Parts: sequence; structure tokens; C-alpha cells
Amino acid sequence: MKTLIPSLSSPPHALLPSSPPPSPSPSPPIISRRLAITLSLSLPYLPFPFPSLSAVLPSPCPSSAAVTSKAFLDISIAGKPAGRIIIGLFGAASPAAATRFASLASGSAGVSFRRKEFSKIAPTFVQHAGVRSYGIDADLARRGSGMDLAADELISEWAAEADRCAGLRSTAGTVGIVVRNPARPTPATRIVARNGRIEVEEEGEVGPNGTEFVIATRDSPEMDEAAVAVGRVVDGMDVVEKIAGVSAVRDNTGSPYFRVAKLIGDKRAVVAERGFNRPYVKVVVTDSGLLMD
Repeated sequence: MKTLIPSLSSPPHALLPSSPPPSPSPSPPIISRRLAITLSLSLPYLPFPFPSLSAVLPSPCPSSAAVTSKAFLDISIAGKPAGRIIIGLFGAASPAAATRFASLASGSAGVSFRRKEFSKIAPTFVQHAGVRSYGIDADLARRGSGMDLAADELISEWAAEADRCAGLRSTAGTVGIVVRNPARPTPATRIVARNGRIEVEEEGEVGPNGTEFVIATRDSPEMDEAAVAVGRVVDGMDVVEKIAGVSAVRDNTGSPYFRVAKLIGDKRAVVAERGFNRPYVKVVVTDSGLLMD
């Protein structure tokens, strides 16, 4: 006899308060591919860490460059004190050139402008001869600071300045370091055997060594072609005018005889050209240095 066991239904669940169904997560906004590309191109790339403003913004031109330090030059003309020239240096706009000038003014380079003469008095500028790139001056520079008396590292600053600053850069009072000689022809090269090795060297006149400086007495496009701006005269422009007023050897480059001699390579013309615009009396920097604010 079979016993029938009735099936038990599941016990009724307790009625629990039902929690509200979770709200669906908001879907991201849909943008078109064209809009995404436009946004990606319009947003600048900002590397981390963020660069300083000085690294992003271009260096200013000499007319608007800030003075970061000051140097002084005490001048004598024909053995008599003529006064002091104070120069504000562009340490931010021309860092390499301003550092070079400051080290030569203070003597920290091992050599200095002291007891060195002005070598040229031109119609728009006066030029200091700097220090020699040979002999005792070169030895002192190498032993004192390891500085190589050459203008190579300054030429890039001159080229950058010329690219970013349109028009005339060297106005009255602008101070610059000579980095090139626009009148110098492209030097020829020759192959020589030296100490058992074959070397290539340049022939012709040696270029500037990065220690000669010029001060504009008026607007000077000639300075733009030859010098990188390192500062401006902030006091003592009257002393610069005294230097400009010194009698000098007449520039005879316009003479047809000189031009023919230069054209045919007459070395007497080269020697004569070095003497053009040279003052008849000695104009000397008797002392130089940096001023502390």
C-alpha cells in the first residue's frame, strides 16, 4: 500500500521592504569624431613639470631687455681721467655674452679690461680692443678660469637676436661684444701635415676672440652686423661722447687706390686698414668691475 506524501510548497517569504532599483549610470556624452580631433588639436601639450615662463617666452630685443646687473669702466684719455661709464647688462636676453662681459670687467676670467685700450673710433661707435688671444693674456685666461678666448659660443646668441628682432637693434648707448667681421672674406682652407697627422686649417685673418666690445654713439647698423648686444649705458654717456671726440686716423677705404690694392691682395692694404679709425692718443680703461645694488 503506497503512502502518498503531499508535496510541500515553499514557505511563503516574509514581505520585506523592497529597495529602489539602482538608477542607471549616466552614459558619457557622445561627441563626434570631428569634434574630438578639433579639441585635441586646440589643446596645447603641457609637459610635466611645467616649464618656466623664461623658457617659453622668447628673449626680448635690446630696446626692451631688462638690466640684471651693472658693470663700470673708468676711462682715461691721453693720461687724464675722463670719467666713469656704467653699463647695465642683459643677463636674461643674452646670458652667455653678458656673463663673458661681466667676467672680463671683474677679472674673474683671469684677464680683464683693465689697462687695455680703445682701438677704433668710428662714426657710429667706439671699439675697445679687448684682450689678446695669444701670449700672456691667453695663458692667464686658461689658468684663471679655463675660458677659451673665442667667439664661437656667442655667435649663436647673435644669430638668435638677429632672427627675433626686426629692424635696427643698436641704438645710441647699446653695448655689444664683437663676434664677427662682416668685411672678412670667407677663409680659405688648406691641408697641412703636422706631427705626422693631416690637418685642415683656415688661411687668412683671425676672427674676433669674443673680448672686444663696442658702444654705439648713434644708431649703428654696422654694430648689428658685427656684435651681440650685452647691455646699455645707464650712466656716463658723456664719457662715451668724449671718446668719440678724440681725433683718429682717417678711414681711407673709399679710395680707389686702396680698393685696388685690397682686391689684388696687397698686404700693405691689410696693414693700412688695421690703422684706420685708430685714435691718435691713448684711450684706456684704467679700472673696471661690477657694481653691487
